[in-house]
Amino acid sequence: MKEQHTNQSASQASSDGERLLRLRRGDIEALGELYEEYKTPIFRTALAITRDRGAAEDILQECFVRLFTHSDRLFTDRSVGPWLYRVAVNLSCDWIQNHRRWVRFSEGLEQWLHSLRPMPEREVEDQELQERIREAVRGLSLAQQVVVVLFYLEGLSLKEIAEILEVPEGTVKSRLHYAREALKESLMEWQPRRSVVYELT
Repeated sequence: MKEQHTNQSASQASSDGERLLRLRRGDIEALGELYEEYKTPIFRTALAITRDRGAAEDILQECFVRLFTHSDRLFTDRSVGPWLYRVAVNLSCDWIQNHRRWVRFSEGLEQWLHSLRPMPEREVEDQELQERIREAVRGLSLAQQVVVVLFYLEGLSLKEIAEILEVPEGTVKSRLHYAREALKESLMEWQPRRSVVYELT
């Protein structure tokens, strides 16, 4: 049984190697053959890790884009299977980390929205007003939403935010300024039943 597996592995390596050589010469059909050979296990692996069909499909495509791009760097005496699995696993783990960061950001944004209180202190019972505030923040660009959350929710300084986003401090200050103005304008355009003034300083 072990000898049979060894022979199969050697045969697979030889077949993959021949396809890699063809791919390097610009034979796209070779890429299609490798895709048909490995698409099912690579997709299954990505799906098992991410538990997201759309993400798994994207990862599958990216694996073969990278195979095409890096075909000249791969060994022709080895199966490309292990390499494809490694790429799929790395991409899947990256997706999970990015997805979790986005979920945390979204949750943080909602928490910040719920924590907004009028000045002077007064409980906001009007659900319509709360929804208007949410819509106002969602209407900001993603870049503005990020600085608003980091500044107001996380309490970070302009310098700290600039370091995190790897942009000049002036850029952070500008984004925060325009975010404040947009929020004020949006809230002023909507006339709540109560006279409420929000201060974003």
